[in-house]
Order: sequence, then C-alpha cells, then structure tokens
Amino acid sequence: MKEKEFKKVISDTLSNINDTIIKKGIEYRRENNPFHNFEKGESKTGRTREQVLDGFLLKHEISISDLTDDLAKGKLPSIQTVNEKFDDNIIYLLIKKAMFIDKIKNETREN
Repeated sequence: MKEKEFKKVISDTLSNINDTIIKKGIEYRRENNPFHNFEKGESKTGRTREQVLDGFLLKHEISISDLTDDLAKGKLPSIQTVNEKFDDNIIYLLIKKAMFIDKIKNETREN
C-alpha cells in the first residue's frame, strides 16, 4: 500500500466513525446521556457500565479475530466487512475512553 492510499484509509475511517457516532448516538441516547444503554445494563446486571461495554466490545473483538483466522486460511473478507467490523470496534473503544474520562472527572469533583 502506498502512503497516499494509507492516508485515505485513515481519513475515510475517521470520517465514517464520526458520522456513525453521531447517527447511532441519536438512536441510543436518552435524556442527552451518551452512556444510557450501558448504564441501563449496569442496573440490570450489577456490573459497571464499563464492564457492560466490555461485553459489547468482546463481540466485535471476536468478529475481528474470526476475520484474522479466515485470512490465515486464505479467505478474504470484503472491504465493506472490514470497514464495518473495525469501525465498530474503534467506536466502542472511543465510548469506553469517554467513560473513563467521565468517571475520573466525576470522582475528582467529589473528592
């Protein structure tokens, strides 16, 4: 892959992730809370919202691992599938990062 194509992959990925986070955010947010689904999961499972997110993230990590296994066997996924799986994984990592920052800021304010 040439440098120009690499930069395009990165640029397209960041653009798509930004669009997806905004669209999905509107769909899943309640009361202007971007962590609504995970906090609802927290109340239903007794696990922290971050642990609930880990369950969602695991699904995406396994999916990427399966693609890696397929690749080793010579089975190529479509570029669309690669984009979808990796973008979803990145999105969940970004949400988790925001959760960590939110928790740190809230804990710092309380102390």
